[in-house]
Amino acid sequence: MPYERTMHMLDGGSVMAECGPMRLVITSSIGKLPQREMNVQAAKESFGYLERVARMQEVLRRRQSGVERNLEDPLGLEMVRSVLAIGDPDLTPMAAVAGTIADAAADFLARHGMTRVVVNNGGDIAVRVQDGEPVRVGIRTDVNRSDFENVLVLGSGGWGIATSGLGGRSLTRGIASAATIVASTASLADAAATAVANASFVEDERIVQRYAEEVDPGTDIPGLLVTTSIGRLSAQKSRMAVLKALKRAEELVGRGIILGSLVAVGEQIGMTSFFEERLESNG
Repeated sequence: MPYERTMHMLDGGSVMAECGPMRLVITSSIGKLPQREMNVQAAKESFGYLERVARMQEVLRRRQSGVERNLEDPLGLEMVRSVLAIGDPDLTPMAAVAGTIADAAADFLARHGMTRVVVNNGGDIAVRVQDGEPVRVGIRTDVNRSDFENVLVLGSGGWGIATSGLGGRSLTRGIASAATIVASTASLADAAATAVANASFVEDERIVQRYAEEVDPGTDIPGLLVTTSIGRLSAQKSRMAVLKALKRAEELVGRGIILGSLVAVGEQIGMTSFFEERLESNG
C-alpha cells in the first residue's frame, strides 16, 4: 500500500514533504531570495526517492556480508557505499537511508541553480552553500530535546550532518544521548552517526537491552541487542562511553570518511577538533 503524500508550505519559502517515515523540510534560495517553487519541485522529487528505496528494501536490509554492491539505482548504490565505507559488519544500507534522500533532494536543488540549500530529513541534514555566507546548524546533546544548546558554523561547500542516540528515530546499540557527525554528505554522516552511537556502549547493570526484533518487529537488525533504557550512571562510566564513541569517530576521521563528531552521554560531552573549532554557544 503506497504512503500518503502531503506537502505543507512553511514560513520563509520552506516546504515540508511527508510520506510514510520521511519528513523533509526543504529550504533553498538564490542569494537571499527564497525559492518556494523549487522547494515544491524538490519535495515532489523526494516522494519518488522514497518509492525507489522502498522497491529495493529486500536488498538494502542485508548486512555487509550479503549486501549487493552493484545496484543500478544510484540511491541504493550510495546507501551501500556509505555503509561499506563505515565498515561496521552489523550495519545495513538502511543506516544511510534518511541522509541519502536528503542528499538527493539537496543535489537536485543545487543542480537547478540554488546557491543556498538546507534539506532536513528528521535530523539528517544535507547542506549545499555557494553564496559565501556561513550556515549555522543547531546541535543537540540529547536527541530527546527540542532545543539547541550550541550551533555549528559551516562555510561554503557541501556538508552532511546527522545525529543518532537513545530515543531517536532509529534503534541504537549504545548509550549516547547524542552522537552527531559532520561529513561531506548526509549519507555518510547518517551511517557514521549510527556506528559512533553504537560504539558508546559500556557494561553496567543500569543499562537495559533487548533484542531488536522485540522492540521493532520490522527491524533490519534482528538478533542484535539494542538499548531500551538507562538508569543513572556514574560520571566515570558516562565518560568511558563518550571516549569509546570518540575513539570510533577519530578512526573514521583518520580514514577520511567523516570530518568530525560530538558525543554526549548524559552530562559528559566530548568532541573532535572539527567541532572545537566551529562550535558556538546558542545562548
